[in-house]
This record gives sequence, C-alpha cells and structure tokens, in this order.
Amino acid sequence: MLKCGIAYPRCKWILPLLLLCAVIFDIIALAGSGWVESKRHYASLWQHCRGKNDVWGCFSLMDYAWARAAAALMIIGFIILLVCFFMSFVALCSPNFPLMRLIGALLILAAVIQFIGLIVYAVNFTSNMVTEGSYEYSWSYGFGWGSTILMIGCTIFFCCLPNYEDKFLGNEKISYIF
Repeated sequence: MLKCGIAYPRCKWILPLLLLCAVIFDIIALAGSGWVESKRHYASLWQHCRGKNDVWGCFSLMDYAWARAAAALMIIGFIILLVCFFMSFVALCSPNFPLMRLIGALLILAAVIQFIGLIVYAVNFTSNMVTEGSYEYSWSYGFGWGSTILMIGCTIFFCCLPNYEDKFLGNEKISYIF
C-alpha cells in the first residue's frame, strides 16, 4: 500500500472524505424519489405511484412489512455510518489505531445491513408491486448501492491501516540487507 504512493501522513484525510461521500449518497438514497421507474410506475423507498400521462395515484409503501423492514435497515445503516464518520476524525487526528479497527468493524456491519435492505426492497418490490411491463431501478437506488460499496472499500482501509502502525509512527525497526 505504501509502495504505490499512498503516504499515510499526507493522505490520511481521504478516508473521512470517502465516508462523507457515503453519507451524502445515503442521504440521496433515503430522500430520493427515483428508486424504480417505468412507464406506469415510479417509486421511492417511501411511496409508490401508478398512473398514465399526468394522472398519478400515490400510496405509501409503509403499509407493507417488507417496505418498513427495508426502510429500517437503510436508516440503521445510515446511523452507523454517521457514527463511523464522526469517529474517523477522532481516530485520524490522533494515532488511535485500535479505534480504526472498530470503525472498520462498524462499517462492515453497516454495509451488510444496507445490503440486506437493498436486496429486500428489490426482491419484494418486483414480486409484489410490479406485475406488468418492464421497469428499471433508477438513480436513487443506485446511490444506495454506491454508499454500500464505498463503505466496503473504507472497511478494507480502516482494517489494513493498523497493520502498518509502526511504520506510520516511525517505530519500525530498520532491517539492513547484507
């Protein structure tokens, strides 16, 4: 990792910035209206609308248990991501490497929770809501996946950085090749 040009002292703020991107992507996914779109349907995490031309009838998806579960999983993952985002500033301002592994563990937990929420939404929406025609998952659903993928990537870095703790702090024993 260090031989490829990533120097920890210069680039240590990249991880909180990546977590900030994941937070922004999650906010877009939770608030966005374009989870599923077709000619007769469009839906978000919260509501589903059907209709033709300019006449649309919308109803809440929160009447369904699977939609409440998907929304709850997405919100729980978002809350864990926010906690990790704020903890990353504490961990990277001071060389507190055990805290970095905790952040990595919490991030993988949040990623798994959001992964399950996204799959639950997709499977149940397609089997229960859309019975005719074609549909596609749209931009807001994609931001949910983007956030999940960023969390998985940040997990790898937060778990790998403590392995190089001595090198970062300058405590590494110099080995000479004779």
